[in-house]
Amino acid sequence: MAEGDTLVNTLIGAVASTVLSGVVPFAPVFGGAIAGYLQAGDRNDGLRVGALAGLVAFVPALVLGILVLGFVLSVVVGGAVRGAPMGFSLFGSLGVVGVVVFGMFGFAYFVGLSALGGWIGNYVKYDTDIDL
Repeated sequence: MAEGDTLVNTLIGAVASTVLSGVVPFAPVFGGAIAGYLQAGDRNDGLRVGALAGLVAFVPALVLGILVLGFVLSVVVGGAVRGAPMGFSLFGSLGVVGVVVFGMFGFAYFVGLSALGGWIGNYVKYDTDIDL
């Protein structure tokens, strides 16, 4: 399809990861594998394009996660803020900590698994009899 075109292969892998994320567990592996298979080159090229696909797929996941966390915290805290005891102000800082922790986990999940998938996709293309 777009053998060697890193930008196109990155976007194809990122779209596959994003679409499959809601349905398939470990979807970034599949998106990275698609990108790595299409990229050609050596293992490092597959790994690189897989990691880039994971980075691009991470952005919509991060935005969605921030929106969901913000909504949940506003519902939990919003109804109780007016007359809440002082301890409930802790939810505000938990939101920031939650975004940072889930952001780091999400980054490692998307980029790491996509890079692994890119390596696997390159392996499938050159070292197996599977022809897609």
